[in-house]
Amino acid sequence: MAKVSDPLTIGRVIGDVIDCFTPTVKMSVTYNSNKQVFNGHELFPSSVTSKPKVEVAGGDMRSLFTLVMTDPDVPGPSDPYLREHVHWIVTDIPGTTDSTFGKEVVSYEMPRPNIGIHRFVFILFKQRHRQAVSPPVSRDRFSARQFAQENDLGLPVAAVYFNCQRETAARRR
Repeated sequence: MAKVSDPLTIGRVIGDVIDCFTPTVKMSVTYNSNKQVFNGHELFPSSVTSKPKVEVAGGDMRSLFTLVMTDPDVPGPSDPYLREHVHWIVTDIPGTTDSTFGKEVVSYEMPRPNIGIHRFVFILFKQRHRQAVSPPVSRDRFSARQFAQENDLGLPVAAVYFNCQRETAARRR
């Protein structure tokens, strides 16, 4: 059971997106080589236009991982009826390396929240073996849980999320 002080529980990532899990590897997500993602911190849409560097530590060269980036707050957090929207899927990421060495199944789509504050969640799964993963039919109404189940990925081994909201001209200054 997750601790109440766990940021993934407080941010409702556990529950809305994934089930409770025990992290077993370290994952760092960095945009533009200097904006690291920390649970619950806010990043502006203008700083997340390019795909981030995702580094995995704690595996070995025989380990393979799948990364999923999803937004559970589409179209808005008060009524997320399109939950979830998938922004990126990379498979076959070797342990002790980064996402550039994996196979991009769904290309990176930059966050563009229109209504309210959205959570953008990076979920890392350990693969049991090298495998072909079919891209989802649509980016909308995606389910990280269902994706993991269909591809025999089990529970996540790491996750991190950031908040993002529409950027106004005044906020850019």
